[in-house]
Amino acid sequence: EVRLVESGGGSVQSGGSLRLSCVASGYTYSYSMGWFRQAPGKELEGVAVINSVGSTRFAPSVRGRFTISQTTAKTTVWLQMNSLKPEDTAVYYCAADLRVGGLWLSLTPADYNYWGQGTQVTVSS
Repeated sequence: EVRLVESGGGSVQSGGSLRLSCVASGYTYSYSMGWFRQAPGKELEGVAVINSVGSTRFAPSVRGRFTISQTTAKTTVWLQMNSLKPEDTAVYYCAADLRVGGLWLSLTPADYNYWGQGTQVTVSS
């Protein structure tokens, strides 16, 4: 069974940093991993994605502030969030895109097959 577990959320002041982790289990073939977020009253938004060969893509709103990385075994994915702003406040989810090939760099939630439970990030001004 595919399982994704996020951790690392919390509360920080504007300008601070947080690192989110996502541990994946239950499958062994190549895939892409994405981070998404949902703020109260807003739609789910793609934040960052990394594919099986380490290529990345970021939403314009976080580019230059967030980085995404993964272990060599691709069992853990991190989202390093720097220079956080109040508008980054949201529940953050990791998700797995298991489409064949593992090279996709989609930020569209509908392209993802499995999701974690989410972790809250709150940035105060």
